[in-house]
This record gives sequence, structure tokens and C-alpha cells, in this order.
Amino acid sequence: MPELPEVETTRRGIAPHVLNQTIKKVIVRNPRLRWPITNNLAVILHKQKIKKITRRGKYLLLHCDKGFLIIHLGMSGKLSIVENKLMARKHDHCELIFSHGKILRFNDPRRFGAILWTEAHPHQHPLLKNLGVEPLLKNFHKNYLYQQIQNKNVTIKQLIMDGKIVVGVGNIYASEALFLAKILPTRAAQTLSLQECDRLVAAIKKVLTRAIKAGGTTLKDFLQANGKPGYFSQKLLVYQREATPCLDCGNPIQNIKLAQRATYYCFSCQK
Repeated sequence: MPELPEVETTRRGIAPHVLNQTIKKVIVRNPRLRWPITNNLAVILHKQKIKKITRRGKYLLLHCDKGFLIIHLGMSGKLSIVENKLMARKHDHCELIFSHGKILRFNDPRRFGAILWTEAHPHQHPLLKNLGVEPLLKNFHKNYLYQQIQNKNVTIKQLIMDGKIVVGVGNIYASEALFLAKILPTRAAQTLSLQECDRLVAAIKKVLTRAIKAGGTTLKDFLQANGKPGYFSQKLLVYQREATPCLDCGNPIQNIKLAQRATYYCFSCQK
């Protein structure tokens, strides 16, 4: 499932091609995504201009003249920039055709994504209004995390994956950040010290920043807007490295199920 680095990579990939461009036509081939594509989207977006593209958590926000297009990639969604002459493929459910000839195409085999329209501020949309802080911004810091872990009866890995506390720290990045911070993923969240919170916040920021620079992580479905895979999978320290030597101590990486999610860690390095 595309997480924050993949969505941010997508945002950066499509922005140069669609910013300040006018939508000439919208084609909806299949409106039945996780939430149905907004009715009359072709009429709504006709001749509107994309003024800005931002991200909130795992949602892409296209700021138009008269409102906002909210896009979620779901489990297998991809946005790509293609030329007008390129024929649509299977699972190409929606596309925005711009006056300069390029197309923003949404492909989603599993149809868990979303393309929604709102004229209100998107941060107040029901899908976004309860999201936690952005991990790469200054308001995600050790004191914030330390406050959030108080009296929380969950593991630290579950807590940092809770989108109501901090957005975008998916399963891969939670395992990687906890390894960098030398904290066992099964630790009770409320047992972390302020110093450990400081290490974990720094590790989350570092892992996400590295992943964005590498174009995200491709394990199965994700492709960048230019069709290339994300290369952070080549830099993973623990995720999907079960039984291989830890890069720090040489002991084998362990894999357990935690809240139904594969969780990788080093029993020697992480306490």
C-alpha cells in the first residue's frame, strides 16, 4: 500500500506537468472505487486550472479554481503522466486531459483508491479532519510523542502507525525507524522515556526523508509517476530481511506478527 513517501514521490512527480494547466476533459471509465468518484466530475472540472498540489497524510490535494480534488491511492493505485496518444489500459479508471496535451491517469487494479471533489477546505473533509500531525513537520517532536504515549496500552509500533497520532508511518517505515532508534517494536508505548521518544522521532524523520529521496518503496505495486519503481527497497535494514544478518551486529533478523502485520527487528540491537 502506498504510504507517505510514495504519495509524496507521486506529488513531486506529477506537479511539473499539471501545475497551472487547464483541464480540457475528464474521462471516468469506472466510478466504483472505495468511495465512488464524485458525480458529474467531468462537468465540475471542465476548464478549471490546477493552482497547487499538496499532500495531507496519504491524500493528494489538487487545488483548483473552485475547489479541491482529493485523491487517495488505496492499496494499488498509481497516478501517471502520459501523452494523449497513449491508449488506456485495463484498470485505468479516470483521467484528466489537459489543454497542453498531457494526461493525468489514475490506475487502480484493486479499486481501493478514491477521487473525490469538495468545495470546502479539504482538511475539514470527514476523511482528513481527524488525521494526526505530519511527521516531517516541526510539530512532530519528542514532547509531542511523549505526551501521546502516556497511558496508551498498545505497543510502540502500533502507536506510531496510528494515523490519528502521526500520519504516514506505514508498516515498512515503522519497522525501519524502530530499528534505527534501537527500540523493540513490541515495547509498551507508555514505557518509553523522553530520550527514547527523541530518538524515535529523529529516526522516523530520517527514514521517511530517505525513502522520499529514493522515490519510495516498491515491493509489489507501486510505481512513480514516470513509471519507475521506488528504490528504497534496496536500502531496507530490517523489513523483509528475516533470517539474514543484522547489518549492525550480525545476528539474524527476526519476523513476528504484531497486530496482524509483519514486524521485523533485531533482538540484539533493539531493546
